Amino acid sequence: MKLHIVAVGRLRRGPELDLIQDYADRAGKTGRGQSMGPVDVVEVEDRKGGGKPAEAALLLKAIPAGAFVIALDERGKVLSSPQFATQLAQVRDGGAGDVCFVIGGADGLDQSVLDRADAKLSFGAMVWPHMLVRVMVAEQIYRAVSILAGTPYHRV
Repeated sequence: MKLHIVAVGRLRRGPELDLIQDYADRAGKTGRGQSMGPVDVVEVEDRKGGGKPAEAALLLKAIPAGAFVIALDERGKVLSSPQFATQLAQVRDGGAGDVCFVIGGADGLDQSVLDRADAKLSFGAMVWPHMLVRVMVAEQIYRAVSILAGTPYHRV
């Protein structure tokens, strides 16, 4: 099952991009034995300033056909890391070929993207910068495949 992080905005070189690439690489290597990976990052950018509806159109176009979509939204479900790993395993075991994590821009996700989502995930009541959320998603994907692989990365 391929894993995709689809996000609004372009990351420039820096620590966030380095972390995302590192976690994505680790998840891809660890996930092979779990039939998960690779992890790719797709960035979309609304250069015309159309706001959330324009961002939504770009995001929806970037989602692979038939993908299981998880929208990152402050009103989404809060899961522990083991619960998140279990959810990914259930999606994989249900036959999904792709899982797509969708991250909006500074104003969040348009309702059309939320309507397309199969699940909504929150990293808690606090609002996080959308660029930092990418790092958090990449790390949690790596943590999930590590949990499923039984590695000691995740400690309780």
